[in-house]
Amino acid sequence: MKTVVKVTLAATMMFCSILGNVGAAGASKTKAPAVPVITDNLSKYGLKKSIELPVTMSDQNFSYTLHKIMIYDFNSKEAKTLRDKYGYQKSGTVLVNPKYLIWTKITIANTSNKNLYGSGGQLESRIRLFFDNSRSIVDTIGPMKHMGKTNNKDAMWTFDLDPGEKLTTYFAYVYEGEFDYFSIQHFGKQLTEKYVVKE
Repeated sequence: MKTVVKVTLAATMMFCSILGNVGAAGASKTKAPAVPVITDNLSKYGLKKSIELPVTMSDQNFSYTLHKIMIYDFNSKEAKTLRDKYGYQKSGTVLVNPKYLIWTKITIANTSNKNLYGSGGQLESRIRLFFDNSRSIVDTIGPMKHMGKTNNKDAMWTFDLDPGEKLTTYFAYVYEGEFDYFSIQHFGKQLTEKYVVKE
């Protein structure tokens, strides 16, 4: 009789132990709530997106993807941090007293069969951003502390891409206009335009 009790007790303890392990394993598989990825702050400026980022513009020679865009008042804490870190000056190549610093995360890709080399000026000639009905200029601004670094992944100015090569990096602009909409124009073999925020 004592043997039967011992065997039963041992079996019960083993069964409870197995249940405990299953419970613990199940608990470890519980996923934490997903943290939303912030891709823009366009709503701060009254802009409601028509399409979500990322947005890609491409042709047979060149591809541009906008992953993220953040607009900061030029003298805000965020803008000053970027200006100090990368050496952005107080004016763009054209704009002297900008109101805003525009910080973008992009991917550019060489989809041609030739080397693709250029600078922020060449990127601006291929890709233009627009925000208001008067088509105010969105001006490029260079990271002076990193101007000599080609294909810099932190703050790009010059790029040098072999056929098929791509680069994901950050690129800055300055702006002093209004915010009515947001479109991206791609000057390739043909002019194409996508409205992230419609007029």
